[in-house]
Amino acid sequence: MKTRITELCKIEYPIFQGGMAWAADQHLAAAVSEAGGLGLIGAASAPEDVIRQQIREAKEMTDKPFGVNVMLMSPYADDVARVVVEEGVPVVTTGAGNPGKYLKAWQEAGIKVIPVVASVALARLMERAGVDAVIAEGMESGGHIGSTTTMALVPQVVDAVEIPVVAAGGIGDGRGMAAAFMLGAEGVQIGTRFCVADECITHQNYKEKIIRAKDIDSEVTGMTHGHPIRCLRNSMTKEYLKMEKEGASFEELEVLTLGSLRNAVIDGDVKNGTVMAGQIAGLVSKQQSCQEIVNEIMEQFAETVGGDYLK
Repeated sequence: MKTRITELCKIEYPIFQGGMAWAADQHLAAAVSEAGGLGLIGAASAPEDVIRQQIREAKEMTDKPFGVNVMLMSPYADDVARVVVEEGVPVVTTGAGNPGKYLKAWQEAGIKVIPVVASVALARLMERAGVDAVIAEGMESGGHIGSTTTMALVPQVVDAVEIPVVAAGGIGDGRGMAAAFMLGAEGVQIGTRFCVADECITHQNYKEKIIRAKDIDSEVTGMTHGHPIRCLRNSMTKEYLKMEKEGASFEELEVLTLGSLRNAVIDGDVKNGTVMAGQIAGLVSKQQSCQEIVNEIMEQFAETVGGDYLK
């Protein structure tokens, strides 16, 4: 299958794996790339030596292109921005801000830069800055979210820019991918479904929490303080939303969630930890290998839009 995204990233299928904090390490990234998509190492707030090691290990696991998601709010963002150049990473996606300060160095190194955007304004700004594509992520996604749905955001971003658009947020199968393409996207980014992949290091409790989730099981915390995060309902979200309703300060709420994502992903505390997952979690019903996930998505996509699309 060829789109501008597959050509740009030199991948077989226009499927990105989300750069999820703690969950998206070298094992998951390499497995998704081996399956024909674009695997991403989620740098999150990890220091440069950790990311450098993960990049090098991923290169040992696959000879196919993979990328790094640079979280721009990280205290180590400057260091990680340098590491991806030094290690020859072919693709960088970014989140939580404007990557403008790093663009020149990345472009001179031949890195394809694809920021995540939650608005038309940011998409236009990124195009003017010279990025290669954008990921338009709707509020259905897990983790930090914007305020516009994928269905509304993607076609508006497509109409606003000339560069390719990858759709993200609430996409978990071939039907969702087909819908994104009908809106003008040329690729999709999927996070929640890859959280339950065999190769993902998320704790089995985390995977089971997603697999058992129903359509109404996601909550958004932090709306009142401008830091909305989508995760699955549990004891932590119940307490957080109660405190938020009672007018607790941002600092008080931060104490409640300090280290909670790691506690859920690594230690398996899905009652008091933060189980980041998108609204599509209710559609995810089984654990599979990355190859099986990608194959199933592409088969369903072909059935939905017609096989000729893939020729």
